[in-house]
Amino acid sequence: MPRVIALAGKGGVGKTTIGGMLVRYLVEKVGKGPVLAVDADPNSNLNEVLGLSVHATIGEAREKLREDVPTGMSKDSWLEYKVQEAVIEAKGFDLLVMGRPEGPGCYCAANSMAKKYIDALKGNYAFVVVDNEAGMEHMSRLVTQDVDILYVVSDPTPRGILTVDRILSIIGELGLHIGKTVVVVNRVRGNDGGMLEKTAGERGVVIGGIVRDDEDLVRADAEGKSVFELTSSSSSLTDAWAIFEGTMGRDGSAGL
Repeated sequence: MPRVIALAGKGGVGKTTIGGMLVRYLVEKVGKGPVLAVDADPNSNLNEVLGLSVHATIGEAREKLREDVPTGMSKDSWLEYKVQEAVIEAKGFDLLVMGRPEGPGCYCAANSMAKKYIDALKGNYAFVVVDNEAGMEHMSRLVTQDVDILYVVSDPTPRGILTVDRILSIIGELGLHIGKTVVVVNRVRGNDGGMLEKTAGERGVVIGGIVRDDEDLVRADAEGKSVFELTSSSSSLTDAWAIFEGTMGRDGSAGL
């Protein structure tokens, strides 16, 4: 069975970048088999973090279902073909992007499709990494109902910690099955520590690790570089990898 690792958090906290670093960790440090990275955020940009171009998404496949199914081919068979076609292959990992449906309204149908076909695909992978959209409510209808490890990412602000607290509360309400939840505070500067400890203590939030603010990462992002192009001296990369090793072990099996 593949090990499912998901990321959650409010928008703008660097969740997708942490997710990209996780994919790199599993590929380069764990190396136990291929990784399926799933961009489940309609505002997709995990591909940019991973250095890939997107040619097709699940959302687009659903929109084309109305008119593009060939005569004599069932809708299910056509959709399965389109989902397979949407898988972007890379060295050590593949990427599947949910994408944004063209029409207005919610993403429930596209979410349901993602769940169905990722369930079919994931048996081919050792790990599945799911980068979710901001918030948690959508997780009850997405691919992340059964998760081995959930990293909840925050920025180093009281408001960010309060959002984490709400997310942790919602997990129980949604009936999600999560083996381990780890709170990660991103972009931490030297003077943030005392404030973080105070706010987290008041809310009963246990911080599982911090990732320092990193000029190397800011520069790489500005230059359009992927996380695979970050040097080993990048503080954000070394911090994130230390958190991953501490929560899942060097072989990716601890706590899963």
